[in-house]
Formats: sequence, structure tokens, C-alpha cells
Amino acid sequence: MNLPNIMIIGLTGQSGAGKSTVCKAFAESGFTVIDCDKTARKTAENSRFLDELSQRFSEKLLNPDGSLNRAATARLIFTDEEKRGLYQRIIFPYIIYEIMREIRNAKGNVLLDAPTLFEAKLDMLCDKIVSVTADLDKCAERIIKRDKITLEQARERLSSQHSAEFFKERSDVNIENGGTLEELISSAKRLTEKLRTEADNEQIQT
Repeated sequence: MNLPNIMIIGLTGQSGAGKSTVCKAFAESGFTVIDCDKTARKTAENSRFLDELSQRFSEKLLNPDGSLNRAATARLIFTDEEKRGLYQRIIFPYIIYEIMREIRNAKGNVLLDAPTLFEAKLDMLCDKIVSVTADLDKCAERIIKRDKITLEQARERLSSQHSAEFFKERSDVNIENGGTLEELISSAKRLTEKLRTEADNEQIQT
């Protein structure tokens, strides 16, 4: 994207690893945060997307009123890798279009909070990629507490996602959340200050 004087950071990682804490540090540091999950939920109400979904899936994923049956869709894409891939290929172009619009309207540097950063090809928009990873048992504990689901459901969700190594190999910076909340916050603040300084220096040079 042709956006001079703007740094775009992609934030991704495992569910339950601590991305929300890191995201908050970026927001407090002055980055405009774009919640890509929120954008995806908004996109799921797009009539063109719903029409395409209905045409390409044999399963009934729409409610009688034409809206997305989110529970049925979640059950399908978390348990069937092939169906998950098809769903992603359908929805991601709509999500990317909306995110690009949000980036153009943003003020200052941008953080894309995007669990599916790589699947949606949003990494191509980013100057740097930051990932947050943690031990799977710790991730499961946080998911259970946050989403009020069972251990089996948490493990099922994590098994449908990429491994910690996947994120580490594809990131410019990885934050390993293996300590206390205070340690995570401290690491996140140091990183945001470093990236903001880099962005300021690039703006001066240009």
C-alpha cells in the first residue's frame, strides 16, 4: 500500500497467548489498533459474502432470516480443515477490502490485531510482524477462563491453529509469554517504544 509516513505492524499468535495485553500496550503507545476479528464479524454480515457462502457450501450455514449461523459455522470450521480453508478463501477478500479502508482512514501508525494474519495475506501490508506465543497448556487455561468453554473445546480450538514455531519463524519479533503478566506488559512496552522510535526516524528521513 502507498501510505507514506505510516508504520503498519501485524500482531498475531496463538489464541490465549496474551495478544490482548500486547495490543493494549500498542494502543497506549499511540498506535491506531484495527481489530481484525471485529472486522471479520462485521464482514460476516455483508450480504454479498452471505450470498457467496450460501452458493458454495452444501451445509446450511445461514439462519432463516439470511444471517450467518455463527454457532454452526464455528463447529464446522473448527472441526473440518477442508471446510475451514474454503470458508477462509471466501471471506478473506471481503475482510482485506474493509481493513484497507480502515488503514486509509487511520491516524498515525497502525497495529493490525490479526490472529489469521498469514491466512488472510495481511502480512503483505505490514512493515513488521510481531507474534505472541505461549505454552499450550497456559493458552488453554486462558481460553477456558476468557471464553467460558471446556478444556476439550479449548484444545480443539488450539489444534486448529498454527504452532508456536510457525509464528516464530514468520515474525520479525516474537514475545514468548512464559512469565508473569507484569513481565509481559514490560516486554510489550519496550517493544512499542522501540517500534515507535523507528517509525519516527523513518518519517524524519522521508
